[in-house]
Amino acid sequence: MAVNPEEPIMRQELPTAALHAYPKTLPLFIAGREVQGGGASFEVIDKFSGETLSTGREASEAQLEQMIEAAQSAFNKGAPSPYERGAILDRAAALLIERSAQMKQVIQAESGFTAADANAEVTRCLQTLRLAGEEARNLSGEMIPISGAPNQGNRIAFTMRVPLGVVLAVTPFNSPLNTVTHKIAPAIAAGNAVVVKPSSATPATTLMLAAILRDAGLPDGLLSVLLGGGSITQRAIADPRVRFIAFTGSTGVGRQIQQSAGLRRTQMELGSIAFTVLCEDADLNVAVPKVVGASFRKAGQVCTSVQIALIHRTRFEEAKVRFAEAVAKVRYGDPAVEGTVTGPLINRAEAERVESWIHEAIEAGAECLVGGKREGSVVQPTLLTGVTSGMRVMSQEVFGPVLCLVPFDTLSEAVSTVNATPYGLATGVFTNQLGPALEFARKLEVGGVHINETSSSRVDLMPYGGSKDSGFGREGPRYAVEEMTEERIVTISI
Repeated sequence: MAVNPEEPIMRQELPTAALHAYPKTLPLFIAGREVQGGGASFEVIDKFSGETLSTGREASEAQLEQMIEAAQSAFNKGAPSPYERGAILDRAAALLIERSAQMKQVIQAESGFTAADANAEVTRCLQTLRLAGEEARNLSGEMIPISGAPNQGNRIAFTMRVPLGVVLAVTPFNSPLNTVTHKIAPAIAAGNAVVVKPSSATPATTLMLAAILRDAGLPDGLLSVLLGGGSITQRAIADPRVRFIAFTGSTGVGRQIQQSAGLRRTQMELGSIAFTVLCEDADLNVAVPKVVGASFRKAGQVCTSVQIALIHRTRFEEAKVRFAEAVAKVRYGDPAVEGTVTGPLINRAEAERVESWIHEAIEAGAECLVGGKREGSVVQPTLLTGVTSGMRVMSQEVFGPVLCLVPFDTLSEAVSTVNATPYGLATGVFTNQLGPALEFARKLEVGGVHINETSSSRVDLMPYGGSKDSGFGREGPRYAVEEMTEERIVTISI
């Protein structure tokens, strides 16, 4: 249940099963085998209590070499056929169903997720595995009408999509299963080998997924799990045998990776300031609950979490009251308590940063309608109005449970406000008029425009990615397979 702001947030124990499911030590996963790391030690903490859940050791340079060499060797031997790759991914989905209870427990234990968010990770991962299996079986090129060119009547031409080789996937903490799967599964479907580097805050989920894929029949060498920090990750990026780098994380780190990648191909899903626009004719009965849910689940730690709601001035006062009532009802605190929506941030330092940005905005003239306080690593769901472009809650990605309400007068003003940021991942628009909806779709400089949904709307089969400082390339199994293969033209003279 919600925690009274005047009372301390008390720890409720995670379900015993969740703690029992979490490994006490964390191995590396090298070419199908669990191996203890040879590098520096690290801890995985309970995101709510700060207590140690598990310990492990990072990979040594020699172990990184083993992973990349095994991946290159396995790729050189040849991946299983497209049919068999699809079958492996289908079997992995079936195994995930069998192990779903344990997987949810592991996710909840290490991520600070609520049970609902852990369940959503597993449910979506199943779809991602199945979709990737279909793409493996459907991988193909196209016929080229070369005989339509002058003097080419005795030739035929077609394209093939061929895998790139070793893929390095660097993944975040805020979707420890499904985002990892969105990188691993299409890479396997395309016929590549993968080395995945999960967040050090949430490594056990990836290790469990790797074991599932191994048990589903993925040949040794095609998948390894690298544990470690920035130093070992940079060494992996620098290795020329890595042909493709898939990264989800901050824009700053993305820039560094892109500079190191040189001419090699990458896919970057980076930061964002996510807007959702409520037009004059928006149905607030639909819009307000959706925006509140998209702002505060996962403690706002999603790059498409609604940070700013642009509301037409004729509806602003009404919407402000409706939002204040809805946000005040959002349950927050211990993620182990049934009904909690907003749990802890990834660590106390991040919670302190978000709290400081809220206080900075208030001191600069913003009004806090709901929330604004922190206890430990939990920040109350916070609703602000009266914010200006000079405040960090408006000009930088909060990545926390903060929603800002901002009025606008015209469609062009709303478009300009969104486009003025350096980011461009996704925007939601609530309107029942086709003309304005299409105008937003044409003019917003973002990777996705969702009419009558929020910026966080995502279905796993659709293309997902951004523009400008939000990155480039697309996830979604079909689109990721295209990113992770190259097109080869073949001509035959008869």
